[in-house]
Amino acid sequence: MRTVIFYYSGTGNSLWAARLLAERLGDAAVRPMKGADSLAAGDAEGVGFVFPVHIWGVPGPVVSLVEKLALSPEAYLFALAVNAGQVSRTLVQLGELIARRGLKLSAGWDIVLPSNYIPWGGPGPLARRQARSEAARGKIAAVADVVSAREPGPVEKGPLWQRLAFTAIYNLSFNQVPAMDKDFWSDERCDGCGVCARVCPAGNIELKKGRPTWRHACEQCLACIQWCPREAIQFGKKTSRFERYHHPEVTLADMLAAAGKG
Repeated sequence: MRTVIFYYSGTGNSLWAARLLAERLGDAAVRPMKGADSLAAGDAEGVGFVFPVHIWGVPGPVVSLVEKLALSPEAYLFALAVNAGQVSRTLVQLGELIARRGLKLSAGWDIVLPSNYIPWGGPGPLARRQARSEAARGKIAAVADVVSAREPGPVEKGPLWQRLAFTAIYNLSFNQVPAMDKDFWSDERCDGCGVCARVCPAGNIELKKGRPTWRHACEQCLACIQWCPREAIQFGKKTSRFERYHHPEVTLADMLAAAGKG
C-alpha cells in the first residue's frame, strides 16, 4: 500500500472525494479519521487528508489527527479541502499545523462541491450541483497525477480578503463549536429511529424518551440533520424550508461505518 487517505465527512462530500482519488491512484487505502491511531499510516509513502472546510478553516477532528498521527519524515503529505466556494486559508493553516511537527505539506487542493451547511440554505439547483461534481471529478483526476508522481504541488488558498476576514472568524469561533448544538431540535416528525445518534461522528447525540438530545461536543458536520430520514431535525428557525443534501454516491451505511456504527 503506497498511499493512505484519511477522510473526515459528515454528509459524504469528502468521503466521495477520498474514494475517487483512491480509485485514480490505484494502490491506496481510504480510512476514516475517527479512531485513527499511530499505526494507521503504516509504512505508506504518501499520506492524504481529505476533509470539509468548517467555519473557513480546519475542523477540530482534523487538527487532533494531525497533532497525534505518527508520520514518517519521508512521507509525501497532501490534502483536499472540500468546500462550497470559500476555501479561505484552510490549506495554509493545515500546512502550518504539519510544519509544527517538523514535516511539510507537499500539496493542497481546493475542491468545490455542493454546500451542506443547511443553516445558510440548501445545496442549490440540481444543475449547479451536477456541474460542481463534474468539475471536482476532473480536478481530482489531475490531483491524482501529481500525487502519483509525488511531485510538489500548490497549496491553494482563497483571495486575501477571505484569508483576513474569515480567518479572524474561525479563530474567534473555534472554541465555541462544541456548544453550537444548542440550536438543534427535533420537530413532530421525529419517530425516535436513532439514525442521528448513530451517524454522528462525535458521538454527541443520545435519545432520551425517544427524542434526540445533543451533549455539547458538536463538530458542526451536520450529519444529524442531513441524514435524518424524516427530515425531523432542525437547526434554528429556518432549516425546515431548505432541501436536505448528502452526496448522492454515498450511502447511510457508508457514513455509519465511518462513525464506527456500521
